[in-house]
Amino acid sequence: MKKIWHQLKPYLRWVILGVTLFFLGNAFKDHWQEVAAIEITGTVWLYGAIALLLTFLAHLWAGWVWGAILRLLKQSVKRGWVLRVYLKTNIAKYLPGNVWHFYGRVWAVKAAGISLSAATISVVLEPLLMVAGALAIALAVSQLGWLASLASFGNRKLQVLGLGIVLLGMHPRILNPVMQQLSRLKAKNEDVATLRLEGYPWFPLLGEIGFILLRGAGFIFVALALAPVNLASLPLLLGAFSFAWCLGLVIPTPGGLGVFETTAIALLDQHFSAGIILSVVAVFRLLSLVAEATAAGLAWLGDFLAERRRPTAE
Repeated sequence: MKKIWHQLKPYLRWVILGVTLFFLGNAFKDHWQEVAAIEITGTVWLYGAIALLLTFLAHLWAGWVWGAILRLLKQSVKRGWVLRVYLKTNIAKYLPGNVWHFYGRVWAVKAAGISLSAATISVVLEPLLMVAGALAIALAVSQLGWLASLASFGNRKLQVLGLGIVLLGMHPRILNPVMQQLSRLKAKNEDVATLRLEGYPWFPLLGEIGFILLRGAGFIFVALALAPVNLASLPLLLGAFSFAWCLGLVIPTPGGLGVFETTAIALLDQHFSAGIILSVVAVFRLLSLVAEATAAGLAWLGDFLAERRRPTAE
């Protein structure tokens, strides 16, 4: 049975992606007239530009938080360099496998002479913090009664338990022994005693919550651009985005493609028309790609200019 699982595992993400894209395609086929009826006005362009800016800033913020994680692991890194590495590698999450952005960061950090173990721990800790932040926001919104549809994704007690397990797993008493063992296995020449957390990573956790809030604000502005949204619906949109984004991160498809969109549609279906939701998730995905590609391009340009300014050896 285990052998069969290992043989099927590489194809699982493609099955999930295929099923979710089929669902989205079928939903679009049934509601394309509603999508086509949306009028593009100056307000739409304005809100779209704000959403794009917020999404771009969110990725800058995420790169800064990753640098904070490395510094928490006692690694001396320059903020500008860390930010450029993060932005350049971020676009690779859309490649098959959904791990190449992590591999790129580990490789870049190792090439800079920084601890391999610290690099590995940083790319493991970052998504855990993101999941914890997104799930905390979604559960808070649901608990306050703004996102009752979250109950359709499983027992709320199990969702809270899942959040608790993630938060507990990042406690130094649990994480430090894991880091020590990883250091011994991956980097035998390193001083393993130096790779440890002195306290709970509250600051990076708050940073990742800030990242989710920025991304959620971008999603809300896309919704404002395409549909009449009252103030009472803003927490609903934020909670739905947070949970959909969380599932898109943990379910193995390239860049969460399909999973985020399908989950958002399921959570918001009772509150907005299907055509509106389809348009919002499609435009948001497009703006996210544009923001990530722009950030990666600027990071490459920054590296090029930094290389040009570097004095050459005589």
